[in-house]
Amino acid sequence: MKINLSLSLVCLTGLLSACSSNHITRITADTPVAKLLEDGRYGNLYPGDKTYPVTCQENCYPPHPDVQCETSAEHCQYIGAQTPPGLNSGFTVRWLGHASFVIQAPDGQQILLDPVSKQFDWPVDWAADWFADTHREPGLWLGGEQLAKTSAVLYSHLHYDHFNKADIAEIGNQAEYFVGLGSGDYFDQGGYKINEMDWYASKSLGELTIHSVPAHHFNGRIWVPFLYDDNEKALWSAWLLEYQGKTLFFAGDTGYSAHFNDIHQRFGDIDICLIPIASYHHEEHSKWYRYVHTTPEDALTAAAELNCKVMIPWGYGNASWGMGDLSSHSALLRLLAMYPRLNSEVPLLILNEGDEVAL
Repeated sequence: MKINLSLSLVCLTGLLSACSSNHITRITADTPVAKLLEDGRYGNLYPGDKTYPVTCQENCYPPHPDVQCETSAEHCQYIGAQTPPGLNSGFTVRWLGHASFVIQAPDGQQILLDPVSKQFDWPVDWAADWFADTHREPGLWLGGEQLAKTSAVLYSHLHYDHFNKADIAEIGNQAEYFVGLGSGDYFDQGGYKINEMDWYASKSLGELTIHSVPAHHFNGRIWVPFLYDDNEKALWSAWLLEYQGKTLFFAGDTGYSAHFNDIHQRFGDIDICLIPIASYHHEEHSKWYRYVHTTPEDALTAAAELNCKVMIPWGYGNASWGMGDLSSHSALLRLLAMYPRLNSEVPLLILNEGDEVAL
């Protein structure tokens, strides 16, 4: 009812064009890449059992002097001194929380990545209120004037914590939307311009090129979105923004697999990497959680394979819901613990929700 009501209010205010049919364009790569299985579902490029290069075995969550918390690993802020690398990429990155980012491209275009104003889309937001161990305060959100400046909205997949129909109605139909193959039918009708993209398909907005690239995850829009075989009839994706040779990579929700090496082979060293480090820990289903989510050490391995010039981790935080995590900042503590153990040379840039950095 919440979504239908919001759209009805749009119509009642006179913006009847917002209730018109959507415009869906299907963009494929030169050679189809996404794996469409016999039953009409998509699959990952590298399915099957995984062997991970590194796994933390002990003392994985030690306190860190640069992470200041109200209670143990909960309600924290990163307070360490940082000097952003001088990449001169022209990209500005603002983290809203969980997987949501606002990207300012070098030409001034505003790009939203997985924008979600609350923790979940309806009706999962209502159901989640009943589970105190998963619920935290929602992340930051943009005002109407800033939303109106949006040129493009990129969604990695359709899960309720990454794709919110009410937010789409608020963003409006002036922006272009970029999603995986088969995802356009999940939008409410509102005159939206939707680009459905295969992996390694591309589209340019001026001098900015948006590339869809693989992720190792799954998809679906049912009430329990974390069952592996729930739907899979719409493709999940990562995204790469490219402007005059400078690149920004958003991994989306993903597990570790050889697809990171594939992306590096196609695009070379990546300037800015936004890679998740959370939602992997669950006592009963830890193997499955890690299969579709990167641990901090998996994220560092992926960043090395991409040869990232800077890695910005995400997924932890005061506004990230407690799905497969010990606490709001346990994943960050594990990242900071594993970084020297792996002798990682990838520069890290740690953000708190709301932080913005020009790179």
